[in-house]
Amino acid sequence: MVGCAGMNMETQLQELLDKQAITDVLQRYSRTLDWLDDAGQAGCYWPEAHIDYGFFTGTAADFVPVVMAIERASQRRWHFLSAPAIRFHSADQASAECYGMATGIRQQDDGSWSGGLYGGRYLDEFERRDSEWRIGRRQYIMDWKTPLDDQPGNEPNPDFPLPVLQIIASGHPAYRVM
Repeated sequence: MVGCAGMNMETQLQELLDKQAITDVLQRYSRTLDWLDDAGQAGCYWPEAHIDYGFFTGTAADFVPVVMAIERASQRRWHFLSAPAIRFHSADQASAECYGMATGIRQQDDGSWSGGLYGGRYLDEFERRDSEWRIGRRQYIMDWKTPLDDQPGNEPNPDFPLPVLQIIASGHPAYRVM
């Protein structure tokens, strides 16, 4: 199912709906990492999905506790994904690729805050089962990393008093399941 040539309106509409469903999974992936939502993160993958992040290769069921422990080690984290490129192979299988940036910030022993900004891409294979799209295979490729030193502390800067959100455990009161 490539392009719209030869596709009727119903097929085109279903493809748009499926693209949106896949995009929603990718957005949920980022949000659930940042808000430390273990169940939401697990719901992005089929449990037996093959996951390869380099430092981890195995099933999604085994990956989720590992990645959530990594995220919990940062007092602040932020994941941002580009709009995905999606190609359908059948009505229930699709490939997706998107770029991502992520950061993890931790308070250091000297009281300062620092971390890293990472850029990479997600190479995903999606499967639909019982009307639900999830990741069936993922490979992450890191393209670059840069340090983020001298990050703001927990208190707002009096010269520019933006609030600082601290998500250090699951169940933050500002989190909304979407």
